[in-house]
Amino acid sequence: MPPPPASPWPLLQLRRVCRLSLDRPASLPVDTRACLFARPQTAKTACFSTSPARWANPSPKKKGLVAAPKRGTRTLNVKRGKRASGQSTARPPAVGERKAQRKRVVLSNNNALPVPGLVDLDKSNALSDDIRGHVMGIPDLAVDALRAVDAFKPTQGWRLFRRPATLIRTETARLAGLVRDVQAPAEGQARATVRRILTGDRLSGKSTLLLQGLAVAWLQGWVVVNLPEAKDLVNGHTDYAPLPGSRPAQYTQDTYTASLLSQMVAANSALFAATRVVTKPTLPVPLPATATLKQLAELGIASPEASWPVFVALWAELTHPGRPPVMLTLDGLSHIMRESDYLSADVKPIHSHDLTLVRHFVDHLSGKVPLPNGGIVLAATSTSNAPSSPALDFSVLLAKARARNAHPSHTPTWNPYRVVDQRAMECLANVDTLNVSGLSKEEARTIMEYYAQSGLLRAKVDEKLVAEKWSLAGMGNVGELERTSIRLV
Repeated sequence: MPPPPASPWPLLQLRRVCRLSLDRPASLPVDTRACLFARPQTAKTACFSTSPARWANPSPKKKGLVAAPKRGTRTLNVKRGKRASGQSTARPPAVGERKAQRKRVVLSNNNALPVPGLVDLDKSNALSDDIRGHVMGIPDLAVDALRAVDAFKPTQGWRLFRRPATLIRTETARLAGLVRDVQAPAEGQARATVRRILTGDRLSGKSTLLLQGLAVAWLQGWVVVNLPEAKDLVNGHTDYAPLPGSRPAQYTQDTYTASLLSQMVAANSALFAATRVVTKPTLPVPLPATATLKQLAELGIASPEASWPVFVALWAELTHPGRPPVMLTLDGLSHIMRESDYLSADVKPIHSHDLTLVRHFVDHLSGKVPLPNGGIVLAATSTSNAPSSPALDFSVLLAKARARNAHPSHTPTWNPYRVVDQRAMECLANVDTLNVSGLSKEEARTIMEYYAQSGLLRAKVDEKLVAEKWSLAGMGNVGELERTSIRLV
């Protein structure tokens, strides 16, 4: 038997020739050699078309399919929202609605139980030492005045209780003692101007102590002026303009000043309506001859471009001899101890002390401008939302060392190789501090019993529970005590 062929190619060609010969008619000759070496030809044109294949229209791309991004590249996803595509019919929030919701303060809760035997603060007991360590209610008229000056904070727990009430702690009694000393000075002495910086840990109650000071001063018939957030003065969110004729250049904030005048009128409405203007201020708007302080302030409210001259005239009236003392407060002191976010005409940062309202407060805090009729200037630091201020930190340490009569070897000294804001250092050189520490166990028990009477703490308030919560709250931190007692139960 002969060996098989080395390759099946000739056999396949032979089969193909036989098949072609059977398919073709008998009259047509078959070229065996042509069939053996024939190769299939590709069509030069597309089927059912007279146009060349390379000139045919390209097939359309499928919609909705997007190629995946290459590895290592970033893509921007800009999908249209429901509102842009017309699928949502909900009403969009109005201008300022979200900010109003974020800053909304609720001061009552009808679901909370009324506390039996809760005594309100008044003019007679606000300065007494007998209320130390007790929870005292804030009367409705004082609540309206404090709400007008934005003394209540959204982060405070007022919404959990039936009505606003506050604990008269040790620091509150010390602040009430300062009010008593200013109001009734020693014989032969004039009313003094007390200047304090409230310091303490986070959630220690510095803003609440400011509120208590404003409440006590308002109940005594003082004029209360509050700058609730120093950040709003320097963050570049309000309009500003250079003050004509000021050297060095000072800048006014007309809209903010008009809002401050409105708060002052609302908080001190009775005093402003009953007091007449005795000076002759020079104003860009006409003032009636027998105008009251309320009418004077309303000129700046109605015309914001004249708000700063009106504020200067109003302050001159408030400090006129025979007027009541003034309680001037500010929260977030470190924000005004640096350069602001505003820019001058030379595109350079404007220092916060070059803003007229900030300059006004800093002059009274430093003692450069005293209060002729006496008063208290309070500034609270913030550890939750505050920029770094080395000058403020060093001044606080120096004031604490000065208060305890520390030896010169134990007095802090400034590092000369560290950058410091000299203007902030100068205005804080002689300011004393009031440290807000934790509650004592007796004060913690008082506030926890108030929680239980309000229906928020459903546990027996005994020595064991008080010691446990007091320890968990970081040795009596009032904010942590509230959190561990009624918000985590």
